[in-house]
Amino acid sequence: MTDTVNFGEQLVSPEEKTRRVGSVFTSVARNYDVMNDLMSGGMHRLWKDRFVAKIKPRPGEAILDMAGGTGDIAFRMAARGALVTVSDINADMLAVGMERAKKRGIDGLVWQRENAEQLSFADASFDAYTIAFGIRNVTDIPAALREAHRVLRFGGRFFCLEFSTTEWPGFGELYDKFGDRLIPKIGKVVANDEDSYRYLVESIRRFPKMPEYERMIGAAGFFQTRVESILGGLVAIHSGWKI
Repeated sequence: MTDTVNFGEQLVSPEEKTRRVGSVFTSVARNYDVMNDLMSGGMHRLWKDRFVAKIKPRPGEAILDMAGGTGDIAFRMAARGALVTVSDINADMLAVGMERAKKRGIDGLVWQRENAEQLSFADASFDAYTIAFGIRNVTDIPAALREAHRVLRFGGRFFCLEFSTTEWPGFGELYDKFGDRLIPKIGKVVANDEDSYRYLVESIRRFPKMPEYERMIGAAGFFQTRVESILGGLVAIHSGWKI
């Protein structure tokens, strides 16, 4: 880790980034899904369906859904019979997820507060590790990837859904303008929080491009790494195997 890291476009200490990211998600927890609909035009639901289809959860297998927050990915995997542990560093996000699960009558999920960089689980605890729209908010991404590798069993699979950089000519510039000008304003109206949504936009821009992130996954020990781009790379599904 360096002495400073990016919190959006600002340089701060690693400890300060962790604290600020926690504050962001405490602020947006109750409106997180509404804002996802507004930010993506509802497409995040289709992306998550596609993500889970690639994971192919099987009945009885143990899956860790890191940064699982409000439960969107966990609910989909549990419906296929997987035994899902939902973890998040933010207790407020977990509280929203547990409340949603109760309202939907979804039982059997394990909810546990965890830091992706220092998981409390034993080595080789899970058959799969998933993280959706969460890795870019981690302070030390290589450390989180190494932890993902550690807690997976041999033959375990890693899947990550995250915003990236679209390679479609013109589309990236258009989305940047939308993000810079509109998303913070929407956040102010819907969640009374312009600054948190400005950070979320900036965090997307600062996240490594697809080839670089794929190399980071390989450097953590994963093999047969793959990346599937969506909308030219605006969103990407990364995967790898522990073998």
